Amino acid sequence: MFEKLALIGCGLMGGSFALAARQAKLLGSVSGYSRSPASAQKAMELGIVDAVAATAADCVRGADLVLLAVPVASTQATLSSLLPQLDPQALVMDVGSTKADVVRAAEQALGERIAQFMPAHPICGKEVAGIEHADAKLYAGQQVILTPLPVHSAAQVERARALWAALGCQVKTLEPQLHDEALAAVSHFPHLLAFAFMDSLMQQADGERYLALAGPGFRDSTRIAAGDPDLWADALLANATQVIAQSQRLQQSLHALEELLHRGDRAALRQAIEQVSQRRSAWRMGQG
Repeated sequence: MFEKLALIGCGLMGGSFALAARQAKLLGSVSGYSRSPASAQKAMELGIVDAVAATAADCVRGADLVLLAVPVASTQATLSSLLPQLDPQALVMDVGSTKADVVRAAEQALGERIAQFMPAHPICGKEVAGIEHADAKLYAGQQVILTPLPVHSAAQVERARALWAALGCQVKTLEPQLHDEALAAVSHFPHLLAFAFMDSLMQQADGERYLALAGPGFRDSTRIAAGDPDLWADALLANATQVIAQSQRLQQSLHALEELLHRGDRAALRQAIEQVSQRRSAWRMGQG
């Protein structure tokens, strides 16, 4: 499908994309650029990229596909830096977990060439970061949300959809603002909650002793608290308004359950738990 991929950001997400696209025989060659020269060099040693570029602009020269796998806060500066060498026909995508801010940044950087940029968010990842953890199977069977803009034609949306589908992804489309509202509820706030949960334990005098007794339930509840600090600090700040709204809703639900505990109302508590338990048991990832 593409002659050359320019990979801007040689980490877990970008590296996994390059490996998956290679495996699906979608690419001719891959050029990589990273703010960390060591990461780009490691990507080459692992065979993820064929060449390492000194700058983002050098990386995109001659590329017909560009993937931005950088922190969302770096979107505008990164796009601006590569614009002088960007082919007018190249498809540019990102993998950021927020979209309204990314769209604004892309509009500022690309101006009238904004139609080249198709915002994308693959809903997957690992607790570990870095190019050494890149996995060709990371995207297989996972959801990818495209947030096309009014300037995009149906053909442009289909081109991006077909690319992700070729990697084995389930592709959906949403408006950027709706994407951010939804992801605050099911991704961003759960991460904030996991960070807070872990912090509340470690702040206790006997926290380490309690942690030594933790089992699978604790492991499952706090797994995402091991996430990349830079990635999640950026994502939470970028979507802060929606994350705070979700936090307030959670506090209302938690307060209601606390009231049942204060009253010792087992029947009401059991009913509340049963409703949640049934809904969680019926949920299947990617459906609906």
